[in-house]
Amino acid sequence: MKNTIKQQWFSNVRGDILSGIVVALALIPEAIAFSIIAGVDPMVGLYASFCIAVIISFVGGRPAMISAATGAMALVMVPLVKDYGLNYLLAATILTGVIQLLFGVCKIAKLMKFIPRAVMIGFVNALAILIFSAQVPHFFNINGMTYVFVAVTLVVVYVLPRFVKSIPAPLVAIVALTAVALFSKADLRTVGDLGTIRQTLPSFFLPDIPFSLETLGIILPYSLALAIVGLLESLMTASIVDDMTDTESNKNQEARGQGIANIINGFFGGMAGCAMIGQSVINVKSGGRGRLSTFVAGSFLMFLIIVLGDFVVKIPMAVLAGIMIMVSIGTFDWSSFRYIRKAPKTDAAVMLITVAIVVATHDLSKGVIAGVLLSAMFFVAKISKLKVTEKVEGVNRHFKVEGQLFFASVDTFVGAFQLSDEVQHVKIDFTGAQIWDESAVAAFEKVLLKCRDQGCEVETVGLSSSSKKIQDSLLLLIDPKTTLSA
Repeated sequence: MKNTIKQQWFSNVRGDILSGIVVALALIPEAIAFSIIAGVDPMVGLYASFCIAVIISFVGGRPAMISAATGAMALVMVPLVKDYGLNYLLAATILTGVIQLLFGVCKIAKLMKFIPRAVMIGFVNALAILIFSAQVPHFFNINGMTYVFVAVTLVVVYVLPRFVKSIPAPLVAIVALTAVALFSKADLRTVGDLGTIRQTLPSFFLPDIPFSLETLGIILPYSLALAIVGLLESLMTASIVDDMTDTESNKNQEARGQGIANIINGFFGGMAGCAMIGQSVINVKSGGRGRLSTFVAGSFLMFLIIVLGDFVVKIPMAVLAGIMIMVSIGTFDWSSFRYIRKAPKTDAAVMLITVAIVVATHDLSKGVIAGVLLSAMFFVAKISKLKVTEKVEGVNRHFKVEGQLFFASVDTFVGAFQLSDEVQHVKIDFTGAQIWDESAVAAFEKVLLKCRDQGCEVETVGLSSSSKKIQDSLLLLIDPKTTLSA
């Protein structure tokens, strides 16, 4: 236990502290922006980012992953805030946490194995595109100096790590270029232009709502949607961080941790949140590896607001936009272009459609769900190719079935049995086939009835034990003359 705590908290102290500071600086404009999207005060997003990051550092299952207020969650909240206000949002946040906690207890992470690699690649690429597109308003068509600061930031973040590895390049860029902007009095948009930051700590309170079934009916649909979107994004991000760090994480613990974080967060005035791939990538690429980096990100965020609030509001958005552009470039899977050419066409289509839906809707869950369903449809179409060959031996017919017999292939199976009146004996060989469901058994029964109506005897051979078990349990009407053998 002691070794685990030391490994997860204190094995990379210097790197975790520096990376956490970088993440905290980058969290501020995003938290404010997501608050604006949701239609709430900027402090709601900032409080959420502080609470969730600090809490998840203790109870989460993926060290070095950053969780806070996110755009995907903010989009789900918009109608609730518009129609019912902040207190209902906070109640929904608490209920979201309860649902996520229950999902974690039920080990929902095992569903991750059903997400194909094509969907994962699409998920990552879509996020990279969204991260980049979110920066465009902060530098495009503003003024020439903004372009200069963005360009210099890109150069610093790209070049500096080649010579200096002890200090994260994004931190150097933020501090140095903010100082240059202040001394030169450059005409640049700053963090303060996004919204007002109050230098106050969050306080505990209960949402001011009626505790009734009517209230539950209002917030439950939103809470369920938030819980699913949050867990989906968190577990997918955890898998990406696993790959980046070549380590494993406890995703069921992460699901429970997200729930605990959102429950506590709701009581302290924060909007529901989840893992952030952009900030997680910044953290890992800046040297963060342990829980300390996530804790520092959350706690230093609050330190910045309370103690250095006057300095924070003067950070140029052009610098933060430049850092996030580099994050988007690093996040994008550039091997995807080779993947499109060499992967099966169905996998390439799934990847592209996942990207398209996420980018079009700005909803990660819709893209991933669509990708998984599309993959399932392609898989069903692929394995539904059943082959039935017929061998004529006088008045006898020998049918050899090869493939998977289930709801999508039963028409092929039934259609293969076109028998003439002189046929007396039919032998069906299932050695190369597998019976999977009730539709398959019903199709087999239909063939039996067709044979009985024509007065011929049916014999089956080669049934696997699992196929015979399904057949025996579901077959309702079997011709007495039929012989079933495994």
